[in-house]
Amino acid sequence: MSLIVTPLNNVGVEVSGFDINGPYSEALQAELKALWYEHAILLFRDQQITPESQIRFSRLFGKLEMHPLKVTTSDQYPELFVLENNGAKDRFSTAFYHGEEIVGRLDWHIDLHYTGRPNHGAVLTAVEVAREDGMTGFGDLAKAFDALDDETKTLLEKLEVAYSFSMQRRHMRYVDLDGYVPGPGLPKKPADIGFPDFADAVYPAVVTHPVSGRKVLGVVEQFLDRIITPQRFGLCNDEAIELLERLIAHTRKPEFHYFHQWRQGDMVLWDNWRAMHCATGTKPGVRRVINRTTIEGDRMLGRVLSGE
Repeated sequence: MSLIVTPLNNVGVEVSGFDINGPYSEALQAELKALWYEHAILLFRDQQITPESQIRFSRLFGKLEMHPLKVTTSDQYPELFVLENNGAKDRFSTAFYHGEEIVGRLDWHIDLHYTGRPNHGAVLTAVEVAREDGMTGFGDLAKAFDALDDETKTLLEKLEVAYSFSMQRRHMRYVDLDGYVPGPGLPKKPADIGFPDFADAVYPAVVTHPVSGRKVLGVVEQFLDRIITPQRFGLCNDEAIELLERLIAHTRKPEFHYFHQWRQGDMVLWDNWRAMHCATGTKPGVRRVINRTTIEGDRMLGRVLSGE
């Protein structure tokens, strides 16, 4: 039986006719990979998911990457990264937005973008579904690039953008800080949670997808810092800042987004080389557990600045 593909709201597709616990023929594997590269965001509903089946499925798309912080992984299944709300680590991810206390909200980002070598993709599965909120958003940056005018596309093909890792959201230059107040337990520096102090990473403003060849807008709000030497390309600093502000506003348009409201048996696979994602978070006391497996990025899409 062939897979059935149904468009989601705006971007991505739902794939039905698939059983995560069934046999994976070569033809099925090829079809799944083709859909992944065509649509970037794949949703599978009503699956009987175990850690073993999630790991098996994820390996269809490449070697799995272990998370560097063991405290966030499963002891029994080190390939699983456990995302948990209403747990011991809530104090590290609680902040206030217009006076409302929220746990685990994340701005639009690409995983490991700050290293120059983002992972290739990831799989999320629902373990415990939040009774309210707790959505995951996905944004298609290839479609965002396609929607730009030709003049902007031509300019972006010449530019590079830098990302600077920061633990404090209030120091991020292009996220929306309106109404934001950090929580008292938020880390102040990377060492507070065992992270290194990452050097800046630089990417083309237009990234060519290594497999599909699609042009992908290389501008994402989290950690975004600056355009590299904009004067070489006829932009003063003020114009460079205004360009990044315009591009971030562009990526926030709903027509490039799909927000997933989780239910039991859901699984989402996305292409981290093309799609950004975010999390809406939950209110304190709301339990939410998601298992994640990560597909390793096998090449540098950016470069790390050293002494520049």
